[in-house]
Amino acid sequence: MGEEKKTGRAKKYFQELLDIRDDMMSCEEIDAMMLENTAIHGANMWILMLAIFIASIGLNVNSTAVIIGAMLISPLMSGILTMGYSLAVKDLALMRRSLASFGTQVAISLIASTVYFLLTPLQEPTAEMIARTSPTIWDVLIALFGGIAGMIGNTRQKKGNVIPGVAIATALMPPLCTAGYGLATLQPRFLLGAFYLFAINTLFIALSAALVTVLLKVPAHRQISPLRQKKINRIILSITIITVIPSILIGGMTVYNSVMDSNIDRYLKSQFVFSDTQLVQSSADKLEKKISVSLVGQPVSQEAIELLRKELTNYGLEGYTLHVTQNSVSTELENSDRVTIALQENTISALQKKLEEKERELDEVNRKLDDYESSPDPADKLQTLCETAPQIFTKLKECSVGYMSDSAGEYILLTAAVNGSMSDAEIETLENWLRTETGLDRVKIYFG
Repeated sequence: MGEEKKTGRAKKYFQELLDIRDDMMSCEEIDAMMLENTAIHGANMWILMLAIFIASIGLNVNSTAVIIGAMLISPLMSGILTMGYSLAVKDLALMRRSLASFGTQVAISLIASTVYFLLTPLQEPTAEMIARTSPTIWDVLIALFGGIAGMIGNTRQKKGNVIPGVAIATALMPPLCTAGYGLATLQPRFLLGAFYLFAINTLFIALSAALVTVLLKVPAHRQISPLRQKKINRIILSITIITVIPSILIGGMTVYNSVMDSNIDRYLKSQFVFSDTQLVQSSADKLEKKISVSLVGQPVSQEAIELLRKELTNYGLEGYTLHVTQNSVSTELENSDRVTIALQENTISALQKKLEEKERELDEVNRKLDDYESSPDPADKLQTLCETAPQIFTKLKECSVGYMSDSAGEYILLTAAVNGSMSDAEIETLENWLRTETGLDRVKIYFG
């Protein structure tokens, strides 16, 4: 009985710990909120357009902070959650309204971003734009988990900070703006790649919202026959698979390229180490599986090159071929010139780095010289202290000030005659004033 009681308490504890319905809004409140999300207000449209312009500027100047700000104020997320919710509760009317409002928002976003990129003088794509053109399976997972978190947070009595975090993580606004850039500059790569990322985010956030709605046990608004429900499920599954396949392929290529780049880098650093020969240039064509290297210095024997080719398999480079160009033995002018240019480029790069270091050192010397020239003469400063002290501390007369040194370091010494006597508070004030004026921590005062 004791063991059963403990097991029951543990089970209850974890049920309460993972209860997704904890602090949940009522089903009526969720219905009202989702219906409100489909209403397109004038204020929402202005906020949306302003967010689009902010995100477009952030992408245009490659500013991550500006892009994040645009994502936080964008109202796109709520419409996607409503689409997923209407799918789960089988409310076709709500689905039509949410699709209409969301489609309008997308159209306005594309128009606004296209207009911006038609007018801006900065036409070169930035790293932030390029990053939105090759979505992978990881973007699918981000949208899926982000949508689950967003729907859970959106249906709580206390909203917390979940929605802003999901808006940043799933990044709906930047892909739309990048698609607008593709339209404005007539570059299909940016238009299709960015819009595909936006489609991934939209679909999987909506599916996540539908899943959470089912888990929350929100009652359906209407009944659908099992046959029709199966048909709807098949359509959703087909759309999901078609959407995911390209991201899996792109993700696989990304992983493959990353692994191959790492293997090639390890191979070159480990194998091309010679005492009298230098590797001055290398390139790799992963489609043709070819590695080309240029060497300068003492020629490497053909036997050594064959050993280098055999080592390819030890670095995960099966099927790759190695092409070696040596400046000393090359009879082709083109190859010889290429290697010579590569060597000159390396030399120029090294000299450029040394020049930059010397410039930094020179700047530091000039700064110190400016500080020294701008600092007042010590003798003038002491004379000013002697003249100023009796004016501030009227009991002092015949004042003398000087820098002194002992085993503990430098200190300031003040000697003066005094009219009457000075209290401890006045002496402390005088000491603090001297510290402030001279920048020294130690002060000694003698009254004659």
